[in-house]
Amino acid sequence: MRFRAMALAALATALIVPLAQAEDGYRLWLRYTAPASGVAFTPSNIVTGCDDPSPTIRKSLDELDIAFESLTGSKLPRGEAPGQGALVLASAACNDGFAQTDRPDVSGLGQDGYTISTLATGDGDAVLIAGQSDAGLMYGVFDLLMRTSRGEDVRGLSVEEAPSVDLRLLNHWDNLDRHVERGYAGQSIWNWHLLPDFLDRRYEDYARANASIGINGVSLTNVNADATVLTPPYLEKVAALADVFRPYGIKVYLTARFSAPMELDGLPTADPVNEDVQEWWQAKADEIYARIPDFGGFLVKANSEGQPGPQDYGRSHAEGANMLADALEPHGGVVMWRAFVYSAEEPEDRVKQAYTEFKPLDGAFRDNVIVQVKNGPLDFQPREPFHPLFGAMEDTPLALELQVTKEYLGFSTHLAYLGTLWEEVLSADTYVYGQGSTVAKVVDGALTGEPLTAIAGVSNIGSDRNWTGSHFDQANWYAFGRLAWNPEASAERIARDWAALTFSTGPEARDVIVDMMMASREAVVNYMTPLGLTHLMGTGHHYGPAPWVDDLGRADWTPYYYHRATKDAIGFDRTQTGSNAIAQYAEPLRENWSDIATTPDELLLWFHRVPWDHEMKSGRTLWEALVDHYDRGVSQVGELKVHWQSLEGAIDRERLREVSAYLDIQAKEARWWRDASLAYWMSVNGLDLPAGTEPPAHDLGYYKALEFPNAPGQGE
Repeated sequence: MRFRAMALAALATALIVPLAQAEDGYRLWLRYTAPASGVAFTPSNIVTGCDDPSPTIRKSLDELDIAFESLTGSKLPRGEAPGQGALVLASAACNDGFAQTDRPDVSGLGQDGYTISTLATGDGDAVLIAGQSDAGLMYGVFDLLMRTSRGEDVRGLSVEEAPSVDLRLLNHWDNLDRHVERGYAGQSIWNWHLLPDFLDRRYEDYARANASIGINGVSLTNVNADATVLTPPYLEKVAALADVFRPYGIKVYLTARFSAPMELDGLPTADPVNEDVQEWWQAKADEIYARIPDFGGFLVKANSEGQPGPQDYGRSHAEGANMLADALEPHGGVVMWRAFVYSAEEPEDRVKQAYTEFKPLDGAFRDNVIVQVKNGPLDFQPREPFHPLFGAMEDTPLALELQVTKEYLGFSTHLAYLGTLWEEVLSADTYVYGQGSTVAKVVDGALTGEPLTAIAGVSNIGSDRNWTGSHFDQANWYAFGRLAWNPEASAERIARDWAALTFSTGPEARDVIVDMMMASREAVVNYMTPLGLTHLMGTGHHYGPAPWVDDLGRADWTPYYYHRATKDAIGFDRTQTGSNAIAQYAEPLRENWSDIATTPDELLLWFHRVPWDHEMKSGRTLWEALVDHYDRGVSQVGELKVHWQSLEGAIDRERLREVSAYLDIQAKEARWWRDASLAYWMSVNGLDLPAGTEPPAHDLGYYKALEFPNAPGQGE
């Protein structure tokens, strides 16, 4: 792990930085704490140019008050005309106020775009934020405030920003009883029992946080859907949340249970070609839009993991999605149809199934349907190759689905910055349209010309005071929003901005935190799933190692299915001699990944079955390399602990202590992963550990006997 020597040296001599007030993490990256270098720009006043500001502009003004009162100790006065040092807000949606000629042309930036620039006035220069819409103006306000909080001088700034992706959604896997599937931050923040009469202040702070990073949609309920949310009493509750979110440019979406017509109104079927079923959904859409005029649409999980769907009636995914799309189309709504499917019949290779089912349906979906595809072909693993559907459906919009909650990466307790994982996926070259056909360019429509684009993230937010269960997991929420806005953004730049806003603008402390974040996900891969191994986690709860499990109801639910270790070899052959999943990728990937010699080490056992004594590029055997990765992962977590402790005095004691405790948990569990995994592999291959390697702390029987019936976040 590389840490900046100068930063560590400076910290070792004790930073002369006053301790911040103890914090609990509630304010996220919107702390608005004066930067170490001081506030570089304090406006003389604020001018809106609108005689009757919209709710969105009023919320923008409120945010400016919150920020500058925290940064400088006082709110900013309002002005009536631009002048020297003023902050001027201009929205193309507001046609009154100062002259149209004073506003830059923002028409080419789309509805959510904005500019920050210098406005020359008769009394001197002002700073101008302008948007095509009020929401765009709000995004510009948040940008300026976060730049100011990081210590930047916004005077003379020339910024043009517009999102590359239209729909930037959080998907909550929250149930109506407040249990959150794969949630590690307490209960659901939606208190359905008290809605709509009591609106927790937390709902608005949630909306503020999302708007600050460009998120413009929220799916409120679990994809393992409950039709109850579509009933009138619950739609009234949903409408109350929509009213809170609307001024922040956020639309609500709901998960639609495909069998809802049968469960709610007793229809004998949910067949999508049945006229009564079609009329039921059309009436339901009308009912929803009567309560929520800007309702976003439906997110659907169908014919996957026991969920009902069109295949129950011999219909295709396209026929099911199109029936819902037709009901929403008059209102401008969309259907986001998840491609995470695997049949009740055990497939030849589960990672092939989504491609097999959806590729033949390319071009069969309505224009307001988006097929939502996970980043990899399996299930949010610490590392997977990118999903082969990206680039394979030229006539269908594809949304990228990421998992912000860390279902397979140590829950909320392990430090794992996912920006590096997502950057790895987004920058991957599919080669479908020639070299440079990255996943990012597929998703944002640059290569396909799709007019409707989307990125969705499975939320990690809950009722814990710090929102995400751990302070560093806030970074994944923040990084998701930033990458949804710009899929080609740098994960390191995002980490640098988050660290400055969340912990410290002091360069020494910030740089140590950023280096920790950038190394963290690879450490998790090393001690959990090195060299392309995958899905080795405990069954059901996905907590801890369990590579020995091989006796569940179907093989592809077991870790053994994915590693297939025997005395002679380990790994899943996905080349032409095996499942031929490699055929779902374009050349030259197909050729490169088919050959052990040209397959990257990090994907080796994903695509190949490899003898334990295979000579790696490093000259070591596969077994020696595997052991080294496990040891390296444990060592990397130890380094994270050391470098975090070096920040004492640079950040507040409360968060220093809490993160330290979580790193202690991670260190203990990284060693558990290492020891349990090595004990199992040794029981299979009969090999000794390389000379000088410390043996597992216990025998294999000890690790097999561990049980975790109350691990958090399990599915229903």
